[in-house]
Amino acid sequence: MNESLEHTADYQRLLDDIKTRIRTAQVRAGLAVNRELVLLYWSIGREILTRQDREGWGAKVIDSLARDLHQSFPEMKGLSPRNLKYMRAFAEAWPEEPIVQQVVAQIPWGHNVRLLDYVKSSEERLWYAQQTIANGWSRNVLILQIESGLHRRQGKAISNFEAALPKPQSDLAQQLLKDPYNFDFLTLDKDARERDIERGLLDHLRQFLLELGSGFAFVGSQVPLEVGGEDYRLDLLFYHLKLRVFIVAEVKAGPFRPDYVGKMNFYLSAVDDLLRHPNDQPSIGLILCRSKEGIVVEYALRDIGKPMGIAEFRLTESLPDVLKSTLPSIEELESELDARTQDDGTSHEPSSGT
Repeated sequence: MNESLEHTADYQRLLDDIKTRIRTAQVRAGLAVNRELVLLYWSIGREILTRQDREGWGAKVIDSLARDLHQSFPEMKGLSPRNLKYMRAFAEAWPEEPIVQQVVAQIPWGHNVRLLDYVKSSEERLWYAQQTIANGWSRNVLILQIESGLHRRQGKAISNFEAALPKPQSDLAQQLLKDPYNFDFLTLDKDARERDIERGLLDHLRQFLLELGSGFAFVGSQVPLEVGGEDYRLDLLFYHLKLRVFIVAEVKAGPFRPDYVGKMNFYLSAVDDLLRHPNDQPSIGLILCRSKEGIVVEYALRDIGKPMGIAEFRLTESLPDVLKSTLPSIEELESELDARTQDDGTSHEPSSGT
């Protein structure tokens, strides 16, 4: 081979193309292996369920199976008594094979185990499985979404989308917004101002975007708009990649007030004229408040033509100074721990665990 060939653009394109093909094949192979593994576990669990019901076997059959299967397949992981119990619970939770084939076999076994651990409702469990597939959630993100009650919050913001947007855009936009939004990654006191909250959200932009949901792209904060020779600034501006729409977000430190809608209506008109591309959908407004009264929000939105939603947000408030002063310091806790260790003669080193 000509030594200089590897430095040519054509060779680099060929190399990049082959690398892409290999990575794609690796992903497909991994997904296929996962699917077959989940289906295998489901079939094992279903067989255990059937035999226990038919033969009247108790829980000891699982221990026997785990021992004998390990002897036959010593190199195969996942045949422990604990995992066999998960297989049984998995088959019991998903009795219909088409759902297993079409949905839960598309997500890793570890995700399915977490769904069994954290979600008891079959309808809610299916919803989280579908959202995992749609958004590509990792196991930790899935747990975070479950613990934050996402299923109860998604699509619950009060909006005028049904009147302001055509179908199916209105339905898609409604599912885009939550109520309330969970900003527990911020620790601010109850008197935090709007700029403090906005600055905190920007400092934790990754967590903020995760809470907003899949498809949100951050455009900027305090985005300037010149209208009629005067300068105006948008608190936060996003673009949603799936809906092809700008989303203007305003953060309010206090309760909702009707005049916020008029201001947002103005901002949306300006964004549509100055920033919106001809192929973009009408811009959407999102007003985030500490609290809101439903009937007041509904009246404020009733005759507004621009699409917007209103939702609350929740913060984890920092401890008041007076309470902080009553809590022991790190040094005091360590001193107390050392004293107890000396008194009982035991070691407090962490165990390795199994």
